Amino acid sequence: MELTITQPDDWHLHLRDSDLLHAVVPHSASHFKRAIVMPNLKPPVATTAAAITYRESIMKALPSGTSFDPLMTLYLTDKTQPDEIKLARESGVVYAVKLYPAGATTNSQDGVTDLFGKCLPVLEEMVKQNMPLLVHGEVTDPSIDVFDREKIFIETVLQPLIQRLPQLKVVMEHITTMDAVNFVESCKEGSVGATVTPQHLLLNRNALFQGGLQPHNYCLPVLKREIHREAIVKAVTSGSKKFFLGTDSAPHERTRKETSCGCAGIYSAPVALSLYAKVFDEAGALDKLEAFTSFNGPDFYGLPRNSSKITLKKSPWKVPDVFSFSFGEIVPMFAGETLQWQPLN
Repeated sequence: MELTITQPDDWHLHLRDSDLLHAVVPHSASHFKRAIVMPNLKPPVATTAAAITYRESIMKALPSGTSFDPLMTLYLTDKTQPDEIKLARESGVVYAVKLYPAGATTNSQDGVTDLFGKCLPVLEEMVKQNMPLLVHGEVTDPSIDVFDREKIFIETVLQPLIQRLPQLKVVMEHITTMDAVNFVESCKEGSVGATVTPQHLLLNRNALFQGGLQPHNYCLPVLKREIHREAIVKAVTSGSKKFFLGTDSAPHERTRKETSCGCAGIYSAPVALSLYAKVFDEAGALDKLEAFTSFNGPDFYGLPRNSSKITLKKSPWKVPDVFSFSFGEIVPMFAGETLQWQPLN
């Protein structure tokens, strides 16, 4: 059995830099036409000039003959100025601004500490420039239970933000809860959307502990209860236009995951399309896969849909245990397991 769909885009991707960038970008470029590239490098990509430089690095790392198009983002800080948003829009290469609450995830220490106080003029300029705000939707108060941080963020930050700036386009990134599903579904179509990862569709929090501590299933936002996973699957396979593909593929060298204080992030780029197809196939909704992977994202961003196609074949294949590089190894999601759907490059 084969399924041919419009070539997808990845609306939430971590490509890193230096050796890691060169190692991982071919995996994304082989399946996806475009990707929203996250800006949480060290130092963060906080200016248009830095975004242009980073994009040039990505283009140099691409295999020859690849038409992959990295769509850049800016890292929002307490010091970001409205003029930077104007520069970003004029650049033609920056497509969104990313909100990391300070301390929420990998390399987020430079993130926002006071969204409504220090960032309001920037947000108002984003409305004028029709520049989407991409939100890592978790509070960082250490007194809040880690499994409740998305729900509390919606209540204390996101709902007030939408009420204050109803014209601001917002993407709630890598949603993990029924609360997020309900919030996005309650918002006006075209104003608030959400990206969804393979891990939050396929795994619940048991996957962190089965057979021992599983560092390669550790990501932020952390995996949640089964009821939340089921709610997300139901939402994305319903045909709603508000949800779209964003892998949050986040590579780390193996020893940075398998250590006393391991990094958050799941490397899904090589297997993501196979896993999304698995989800939709098991839900009896393969007819809705293409909209989720290839239509809803560009429609939300106001960009043209891709004209290129990709074919998925139902043919069992084994995911490599590791990908080996000169600097070390990266363990992919579902390492060593057999998947049923495979993209044909």
